[in-house]
Amino acid sequence: MAAVSGVEAAKKRAAFRAVDEHIKEGMRVGVGSGSTIVYAVERLVELHKERGWNFRCVPTSFQAKQLIVEGGLTLTDLTETPELDVAIDGADEVDEGLNCIKGGGGCQTQEKIVASAAPKLVIVADYRKQSKVLGTQWKKGVPIEVIPMAYRLVSRRLEALGGKPKLRMAVAKAGPVVTDSGNFILDADFGEIARPAELDARLQAIPGVVETGLFCGMAKAAYFGQDDGSVAYVELK
Repeated sequence: MAAVSGVEAAKKRAAFRAVDEHIKEGMRVGVGSGSTIVYAVERLVELHKERGWNFRCVPTSFQAKQLIVEGGLTLTDLTETPELDVAIDGADEVDEGLNCIKGGGGCQTQEKIVASAAPKLVIVADYRKQSKVLGTQWKKGVPIEVIPMAYRLVSRRLEALGGKPKLRMAVAKAGPVVTDSGNFILDADFGEIARPAELDARLQAIPGVVETGLFCGMAKAAYFGQDDGSVAYVELK
């Protein structure tokens, strides 16, 4: 339990610092998904209650929407607010160029759409997610959202590219995981990914692929909570 508490504390430190340094009063904020984002929203709620700051928040998932509503923050969407000031999100792994693997929680498509609406994507994570090359720490593969009718076809194309795809199955129900958009997820292991942008382009070209969990050239800054109590900050110039 102590190790888990340490990781959670690292996530919280990273999330709080990211919010404090990148989010200001009145901003339009894309709110990501996952366990680390819980702490980012917690800090937004504190700023709203303690300082009276208001934010317009666009969620990337049902989870994010619930956090925003339960925290008393202003909920909006890309129809009403198509341009954001900043997006803040977690990641499953981040390389030294701030390319990311995302989608362990199955929200990669909506996360990428929301992130694309902001000039700055800020990543918050703990020390376990930081690596030099993608695929070093995250061993579950690249999450790829696919149209259900095409998952077998896409699987074969992924194998031809050297991947080892596996249909993600639900834990508490029979059958596959279904995304918020009604699609399936294939987790494809490509080993270490030295050229993620090149791989992403190849994946995107496969008919039936909706989106991938490779976020290349999108993140501008990242905060990694360390196990010694510090926070490592990386910014692309």
